[in-house]
Amino acid sequence: MKRLRISSLLIAGVLFLAGAFQASAQSYPLKNAPSLTYWMGVNTAWSARYKTLGDTPFGMELAKRTGVNVIYTHPVPAQFDQSFNLMLASGDLPDLIENNFLTKIPGGPDKAIKDGYITRLNEAFAKWAPNLMAYLKAHPEVDKMVKSDEGNYYAFPFIRTDPYLMVFQGPIIRQDWLDELKLKVPETIADWEVMLKAFKEKKGATAPFAMAPYWGATNAAWASPAFSGAYKTVKGWYIDNGKVKFGPADPQYKDFLKLFAGWYKAGLIDPNFALADSKQRDALYVAGESGATVGNVGAGIGYLVKLMAEKDPKAKFVGAPYPVLKKGDKPWSGQMDLAYNGTAVAISTKTKSLETAVRWLDYGYSKEGALFYNFGTPGLSYNMVNGYPTYTDFIMKNPTLSLNEAMGEMIRGSSGGPFLQDKRYAEQYFLLPEQKTALTAWSNTDAAKHQFPNISPDKADINEMSKIMSEVNTYVDEAFIKFVIGAEPVENFDKYMANLKNLKIDRAIAIYQKSYNDYLKR
Repeated sequence: MKRLRISSLLIAGVLFLAGAFQASAQSYPLKNAPSLTYWMGVNTAWSARYKTLGDTPFGMELAKRTGVNVIYTHPVPAQFDQSFNLMLASGDLPDLIENNFLTKIPGGPDKAIKDGYITRLNEAFAKWAPNLMAYLKAHPEVDKMVKSDEGNYYAFPFIRTDPYLMVFQGPIIRQDWLDELKLKVPETIADWEVMLKAFKEKKGATAPFAMAPYWGATNAAWASPAFSGAYKTVKGWYIDNGKVKFGPADPQYKDFLKLFAGWYKAGLIDPNFALADSKQRDALYVAGESGATVGNVGAGIGYLVKLMAEKDPKAKFVGAPYPVLKKGDKPWSGQMDLAYNGTAVAISTKTKSLETAVRWLDYGYSKEGALFYNFGTPGLSYNMVNGYPTYTDFIMKNPTLSLNEAMGEMIRGSSGGPFLQDKRYAEQYFLLPEQKTALTAWSNTDAAKHQFPNISPDKADINEMSKIMSEVNTYVDEAFIKFVIGAEPVENFDKYMANLKNLKIDRAIAIYQKSYNDYLKR
C-alpha cells in the first residue's frame, strides 16, 4: 500500500483552525517576521525521510501557523556533545539552541549567561511571552524549576503537565508464569522472594530476575528504586523532609544490599548482571530463563510484549507495583521524572531577532500551540471527538510508518521541545493494555515527596563537587557489585561507610543542601 498522503489536506486543516481554538494571548501568524536559525538534536522518527525538522509536515505547518521561517541544523547524534561544545567555543551561534543547560554546561545556565552564550530572558518573557508566563504564574512549583539559582529565566522549557507523563519505569513480570504457578502479582519483598524461588525451582529459570542496564552501565536495573525504595532509600540523591540525602550513604542501604546479596547467593538474579546488556536480557526471556526485570513502558514492557509474541505467543506480561515491606503500605518511592527535566530552548546572545524568537517560542504554550505540538493538524493527524483530541488513522494505523514514525512527522509530543506536553498524547501513544496497567501500578508511590530537583552547586563549589562525586559514584558502583556477589561481605558495611566519608560524601551533601536551600528561595 502507498503511504497516506497529507499534503493535499493541509489547506483544509489550516482553514479548520479558525473554529477549532480560542484566540491565544498572542496573534499568529506574526507579520513580517525575520527568519530564525535553530540548533537541536535529530529525531530518528523522521531523520531517515527528511533532512531537517523544517522539512517535515510538522515543521512546514509550524512555519505557516507562526509566520516564521526557521532554518534547522542537526548535529550527528554520536557527536552531539562535541558539536555543542565546538559551537560554543567558535562563537558562531544560531538564534536558538535546544539542549539541557543544567547539565551540559559546567556552572549551569547562570554561567552560560555570564559567559555570553545565552540571553537572560526575564524582561523578554514579561514583554513577549504571555502564554508561558501565564502557565508559570498558575504553576509556581514549575516556575521554581525553570529559573536559575540567581532568579534568571534562561530558556523556553519542555514541561510535562501531568504526573502521568513523568512515570515510565517499574518492575515487569511474566504474567503467564504467575498464572501457571497460581501466584498473585507480588506486592511485598517477601512476595517477590516466593515468586523468584518458584520461577527458579518450578520453571527452571537460571536468572529469575534479570538486571540489564537501561541507560548505560551505571544505571542498571539495580539502580532503580524498585527494591531500594522498600527500605526508604534510593541509589542516588533524594529529599527527606527538607534534608538532602545520598541513598548509598544511608544506614538502611545495608538492608537493600543484604537483600540482593541473598538473592544472588540463592540464584534468584542473573549471575552475569554486572555485565549484562539489553540483548542478553532479551536472550534470557526468549530462552525462558528469566521471568522478571525492571524496565521502561516502551523499551521495557512494550518491547518485551512484541518480542515474545514472535518467540513465545503464550508469554504475557504485567507491570507490578513497587514492592514494600508491609502489605498495604504505599511505596515510599518509585521512578518519577520532574515536570521540567532541563531540556529547553535558549536564545543566544548573537540573535538580532530577540522579539521574534520569544514570540515564536511562546506559541507552544498557547492553547492552540500546545494542541499542535502534541497532536498536529486537525483533520490530518487528529480530530476532536467529544472534546478529546483523537489521533487519526494516519497516526494510529499508518500502513507504512510505525506509530513513532508517524508521530515524528506530525508532532513533537513524543520527543520534547518548547511546549506543554499533554497527557492525552501518552494515553494514545501507549497502546498496549499491559502498558496502561503498568503505568497505573508504577504511578502509585510517594516518589514526588522525595524528588531531587534540578539544582547545581555554586560556581565556587562545582569543581569540588564534580571531583567528589566522580570518585563516590565509581566507588558505590564497584562496592555494590562486590557486596552482591559476595566478594565483600555485607558485614563490612561500616568499612564501606567509612570509605564514603573519606571520599568526602558529607561535604558533597553539604554542598547540595546549600544549593537546595537556594532553590527553595527562588
